[in-house]
Amino acid sequence: MNMELSLIEARIIGCLIEKEITTPDYYPLSLKSLTTACNQKSNRDPVVEFSENDVLDGVDALIERRLVSDESKFSSATRKYQHRFCNTEFGDLKLTSQELGILCVLLLRGPQTAGELRTRTHRLCEFTDSKETESVLEHMAHHHAYGPLVAKLAREPGKRECRYRHLFTNEHSAPLHNEQLNQQRGSNDNAEDLALLKAEINELREQVALLTETVAELDAKLR
Repeated sequence: MNMELSLIEARIIGCLIEKEITTPDYYPLSLKSLTTACNQKSNRDPVVEFSENDVLDGVDALIERRLVSDESKFSSATRKYQHRFCNTEFGDLKLTSQELGILCVLLLRGPQTAGELRTRTHRLCEFTDSKETESVLEHMAHHHAYGPLVAKLAREPGKRECRYRHLFTNEHSAPLHNEQLNQQRGSNDNAEDLALLKAEINELREQVALLTETVAELDAKLR
């Protein structure tokens, strides 16, 4: 698939896909909400601290490539964005819900095993077991109509499973923030359970923030 993204562009696309599925009532996203989504402390690897200008630069680059659109209403002062990356009338890339869930999590969290992807896509799609996840990954790697979308990496020493990475960024791209790549990663089940709980709490906070923003917009229109 010939569609190379910078790492900040990949983070933006991943966030827009995620929020379209998990919080559809608050989608498309404003610049403020999109920046918050990019900088989430949960379900992101690496964790980053982008400014709104950083995100806006990435959004503008994606708009120029027709991978994101500005969905602001003529009467609204707040710009809102949605992705046109896949499953839209504007592009050729069509994915199943499972493929989209996998790709979204890979865009947000980098290379992962089939087991990790099955667990981390639970809000986006459903898999019956790890074998089904592996089957979808193999299809995305070798048999997809649009060419390979993911690649299976060599198994690391001491690891039982191979990881998969998406193919929309260069494998050797510079990291988003070098110092943040050195943060310790959780590796046991308890850490994963805690991360999922924090993600749910963070998602509720985002919904409250988005609702507050919507109410403020309505109040401004009524005055």
